[in-house]
Amino acid sequence: MAKMVVKSIASKRSISTLSHLCDRIKQTENEIVQMFRLPVLKDEKQNLPINSKISRKGTSVRILDERFIRILKIFKWGPDAEKALEVLKLKVDHRLVRDVLKIDVEINVKIQFFKWVGKRRNFEHDSTTYMALIHCLDEARLYGEMWKTIQDMARSTCMTSPADLSEIVKILGNAKMVNKALSVFYQIKGHKCKPTASTYNSMILMLMRGGHHEKVHELYNEMCNEGSCFPDTITYTALISAFGKLGRDDYAIRLFDEMKDNGLYPTAKIYTTLLGIYFKLDKVEKALDLIREMKSKGCTPTVFTYTEWIKGLGKAGKADDAYSVFLDMLKEGCKPDVVLINNLINILGKAGRLEDALRLFNQMGAWQCKPTVVTYNIVIKALFECKAPASEAVSWFEKMQANGVTPSSFTYSILIDGFCKTNRVEKALLLLEEMDEKGFPPCPAAYCSLINSLGNAKRYEAANELFLELKENFGCTNARVYAVMIKHFGKCGRLNDAEVLFKEMKKLGCKPDVYAYNALMSGLVRAGMIDQAHSWLRTMEENGCSPDINSHNIILNGLARTGGTNRVIEMFTKMKHSITKPDSVSYNTVLGCLSRAGMFEEAAKLMKEMNSKGFEYDHITYSSILEALGKVDEDHASTVF
Repeated sequence: MAKMVVKSIASKRSISTLSHLCDRIKQTENEIVQMFRLPVLKDEKQNLPINSKISRKGTSVRILDERFIRILKIFKWGPDAEKALEVLKLKVDHRLVRDVLKIDVEINVKIQFFKWVGKRRNFEHDSTTYMALIHCLDEARLYGEMWKTIQDMARSTCMTSPADLSEIVKILGNAKMVNKALSVFYQIKGHKCKPTASTYNSMILMLMRGGHHEKVHELYNEMCNEGSCFPDTITYTALISAFGKLGRDDYAIRLFDEMKDNGLYPTAKIYTTLLGIYFKLDKVEKALDLIREMKSKGCTPTVFTYTEWIKGLGKAGKADDAYSVFLDMLKEGCKPDVVLINNLINILGKAGRLEDALRLFNQMGAWQCKPTVVTYNIVIKALFECKAPASEAVSWFEKMQANGVTPSSFTYSILIDGFCKTNRVEKALLLLEEMDEKGFPPCPAAYCSLINSLGNAKRYEAANELFLELKENFGCTNARVYAVMIKHFGKCGRLNDAEVLFKEMKKLGCKPDVYAYNALMSGLVRAGMIDQAHSWLRTMEENGCSPDINSHNIILNGLARTGGTNRVIEMFTKMKHSITKPDSVSYNTVLGCLSRAGMFEEAAKLMKEMNSKGFEYDHITYSSILEALGKVDEDHASTVF
């Protein structure tokens, strides 16, 4: 009986091998595929090409593609899609892989399909299929999977072209994966691809965008050592820009000359970079020569070139020339942008040409330049600098808000500083409250102006209260605010508090700057503690903070007040032979000391020296000398002068 059952089961199983049933199963599978066939309209049939062979082939490919796409969209990747490949008789090759990766289906479907294809016999992915998937993953922001695919490509036997390597570098750079880009560059470069200038340029530009300027020079040296890979204009543009940002101006200038020696023509961008460097180095004539060279070579200045040109002239104190360049730019047909306008308004405001600055603002609409918060900030600052009524600054503040421009923390800082300088401290305090209500973070610059104004008004407790508030809200504040508070503690004789603050800022990691040292030394001198102040001057130098002329003048003034004429002359002589040369204050301090000591002949010699250097006498000191000389013999006085 058992044998019969087994036999029966065997016979039942064997029916699946019958040919007519196999055909039926295939027919059913075909019907499943046909379910996804798009209907062909009657008009379309009539418009088919006359050549039936071409017609059948073209129509078949389009219909099959559409059916397979619909299967992928509905069933995703899996057995159904695999079966559809067989039924539709789609040839699995690199072209099919690329076509599937172009389809608008889920990214996971593409990944699964790519991996399935890679496991098939007699098939290996090439650079075109790898790059197609890498682009898909990049677009989907699946950076982890993308990096794995790039590594697989690097380890595979497929060759990588320099263009593909450049593209991989760009993609990784845009994804902020700079170190990984460097890694794969050297990995692929080592055994399967010889980089071209374009490949190196992609690396250099990626490093530039990522702020890795130091690595740029290293890569440039590698490029030059290749022997057959020479820098082009793009390379030099990136390198010159990198060295400019690193402050290595001499290297940038050297590269500029090198590219010209190599027969390459600098672009407007390169000229603009060099122009900024020359102005930064105060080499105004060199900068202007560069403009002349640029124009003679037929290289038209861009709006960026004009911006650097105008900004540089403004920095050199040539506001009139800057404005003339702007007018010439308009005649040349170059349209200004908001950055250029902002710079020019700032230059005109600092030069006291408020009317021209405001006229320029009003003309912005004609050039389709919409004022930004920076524009309004510059205008408001210019109003204060040009001593315009504070009400005008308030009016512009209201105007910017009415025009839909939201004030920034810097806007409030400018207003607070302007009100402080015009002795409207209460108004400034109200603005500080408004700033807090609007949710702006505490602004050290605004607090600094208020603390200084309150200190100048001898409202030391109020100043200290504001200082403590800033510390509580902001944490470790900056050195300038500490310097202002130290200065006012010194003014009111609270030297212990001043020294405590100085030590506190060091403890908090806020490195004292020259202003903080000067504030402390000034307080000590005011209290008659000259030797301690002098000691701080030495400490300052030992700690790597270079004293400025004010530092020396504070000590010089202290020595002069205590009657130490010899020490004053000794320090003054050292100053004349040092980097920090005496200024008008230094000369007048020594002159006053000499006059108080009755050393009129020495005073007269010093006055002649001052005159030769273009320094003016302090009128009070000069009057006291004349008064003293009036008491001595008239003949003696005439020999002195």
